[in-house]
Amino acid sequence: MKFSRNLRLSSRILMAHKLRTMLSVIGMAVGIGSVAIVVSAGQGTERRILQSIRNMGTNLIVVNAGQTRIMAGRKRQTATVTTLLPSDAKAILEHCPSVALASPVVTKKLTARWGAGVVPVEVVGMTAEGYVIRNTTIASGRVSTPEEGRAKRRVAVLAPTAASNLYDGNDPIGTRFRLGRVPFETIGVTEPKGMDANGVDQDDVIYVPLETAMRRLMNVPYVQSIYVQAAGVDKLDAAEAEIRELLRQRHRLYGRPDDFSIQNQATLIEAERETVRAMTLLVGSVAGISLIVGGVGILAVMLLSVRERTREIGLRRALGARCKDIQNQFLIESTMLASTGGAIGVIGGIGIAYLMPLLGYWETVISWPTVGGTVLFSSTLGVVFGLYPAMRAAHLEPITALGAE
Repeated sequence: MKFSRNLRLSSRILMAHKLRTMLSVIGMAVGIGSVAIVVSAGQGTERRILQSIRNMGTNLIVVNAGQTRIMAGRKRQTATVTTLLPSDAKAILEHCPSVALASPVVTKKLTARWGAGVVPVEVVGMTAEGYVIRNTTIASGRVSTPEEGRAKRRVAVLAPTAASNLYDGNDPIGTRFRLGRVPFETIGVTEPKGMDANGVDQDDVIYVPLETAMRRLMNVPYVQSIYVQAAGVDKLDAAEAEIRELLRQRHRLYGRPDDFSIQNQATLIEAERETVRAMTLLVGSVAGISLIVGGVGILAVMLLSVRERTREIGLRRALGARCKDIQNQFLIESTMLASTGGAIGVIGGIGIAYLMPLLGYWETVISWPTVGGTVLFSSTLGVVFGLYPAMRAAHLEPITALGAE
């Protein structure tokens, strides 16, 4: 009963100073809302990046010829290496028990022409297994067959961006276009995949059979990459170790460094996840400063309230109120300020987080445990920043308080 009386009294006191109460609540609401928005945006970014990595393939391992370095935010080869061969992909599939599929790959930037349209495009030569490994599905038409690859047929499958740029909205199936000077027939169009983790459009690509690309477009006996699908997500590390040991034996690299590099999808996912989490923590910490500012605002308001109500405190103490009663009174007021601001901040933050994707900004994910923790944290801040003013009020001497002006 005493708590309910204190609660009603605190409400009347706070409402008697509307402007001061409103400013304190707004300060806390801004802090809590900022943290909620930052965490939602960070988790949304993490989900989008992880989804883009998974869109690259299922249980994917990529073997690249030579060593790669990060240059201008993208992986690039430092030199042309000719030791990675199509036969290496066959050997990986035959001799690595943790591997389910393997597809050698060659790529080159070429010019595509159809009618008056001329567009630069990335040409990828790979086997039919490459479509499965990279989760590339067909929207219309079909993929090339192994027989067409062995016959070096000039057939192509277009990704959506490449099809749109080249054909300007016309149906490409069955039409002929040129890659460089070589005519090709369009046999299929893939489903869209979006951007990859490096911000590269995965839909601005033209796929052709591996043998056709190696002989008719690039005239090379080697490949630049091998796409590998592990037998399961738990086999990624084992498959990587098996591939490395096999290629070192085949390339006779005794006592020498690898002439290839291996990218493990699990390692890439974990690295990207740690990067996003670190960035979210950094930005969230900056947003958390506004929480401290809101708490300091509550501290200032409560100290001012103690000073204004000194005679009231003295009178209550003289009438028999205990130190604990006075302390609880001021703690209830500070907690009410913080909790109200936290609730408003959470509601506003969730609302903005829902609106951001609708307005064309980045994706957000609402973490309800984080929301609950944020509300609890705001209440805790109210207790922490209200504790000193409450203790100061509780330990005022009744005679001194009654004589204060």
